[in-house]
Amino acid sequence: MSGCVSIPWKEVKGEEAMLLDLYLPEVHLSPEAQTRLPQIPAVIYFHGGGMTVGDRKSWFPLWLQQRINSAGIAFISTDYSLLPPASGHQIVRDIQDLFGFLSTGQMNDCLKAAFPQTKFLINPNALAVAGSSAGGLCSYLAAIHASPRPIALLSMYGMGGDFLTPHYLIPKSKPFFRGREILDPKDYEEFLYPRSESLPKTHCSPLAYHDKSYVIPGFPANPRMLLSRLYLQMGTYLDYWTGDQSPRVSSLLRDVLKRPHEEKELEQIIPSPHRGLFPQFNVSSDWPPSFLCHGSDDSAVPLAESQHIYDQLQKAGASVQLEIVQGKEHSFDYEFGAERIHGDLFDRISRFLVLTLGSRETGCSDVILS
Repeated sequence: MSGCVSIPWKEVKGEEAMLLDLYLPEVHLSPEAQTRLPQIPAVIYFHGGGMTVGDRKSWFPLWLQQRINSAGIAFISTDYSLLPPASGHQIVRDIQDLFGFLSTGQMNDCLKAAFPQTKFLINPNALAVAGSSAGGLCSYLAAIHASPRPIALLSMYGMGGDFLTPHYLIPKSKPFFRGREILDPKDYEEFLYPRSESLPKTHCSPLAYHDKSYVIPGFPANPRMLLSRLYLQMGTYLDYWTGDQSPRVSSLLRDVLKRPHEEKELEQIIPSPHRGLFPQFNVSSDWPPSFLCHGSDDSAVPLAESQHIYDQLQKAGASVQLEIVQGKEHSFDYEFGAERIHGDLFDRISRFLVLTLGSRETGCSDVILS
């Protein structure tokens, strides 16, 4: 059995249900498992988009999904709420609800309904999380807030390793984001506070681009594709992330950033209800084994973010590795020829997840993993 099925996993008032796509592997079962339904591991993937745009099909990592499925592991790509009007608090609730859906048997009920002849179920105690950019931040949040806790984590140039930097807090007047033009906030007033509070809630905002006849050929036609860049440009990203506009968190932090300070001083400025949204304040020794991967020349999410949380995880005694890809920008794994250029790296990343998920402690010994 293999293939893909879309499964509704969360009802949202006034919206269509949130969906996940379950990519099923071909599995090879041990002789002892032929007469019962064994449980297999799964990797949950969170898409990128700065938390403001995208859906479960956006920037899909085919290289990861194929390797994971080839190893006999299920691959799940999911929707989640988008800012604005959602905040990081809503996204945390989405992640918790997703893990609740997976752990209470609802997922397996849906799997059996879609595939009555299924030979396996999903093991809720053998879940890994993975994500690119904003999806990396979702993976960090799952490590902090999800139950059951994921047993492995992959962050591809993930956001949120260090939110307390000029990248997030200082307004910018020159190109900073992959060399792209500075945006005019007047063109996006509906997405700026206070008008942004009245936006309809959404968890699905597909990518869209203008054609060659547009004044800037290929320019994003979906304005949400530019929002995270706009908030970074204005130095207000954390206001939308925390949902705290009065007083504005970014402004309070910016004042401290302009003078000599300790990170602890910045942390104390953030109201305690918001600190759970900052991965750097929540590392611990029982954080899941993690693989962090980042391009050295990333201008969308600076390498320093992954370096910062890597250092913190090491100090906490957690199992973590950081792979720096020299000379590469954001989303390097989607560049033309990526499989040829980065195939060995992709193999190492996938092997990390497979080996962690395939340990006997996950209860997956009925499945013969590659």
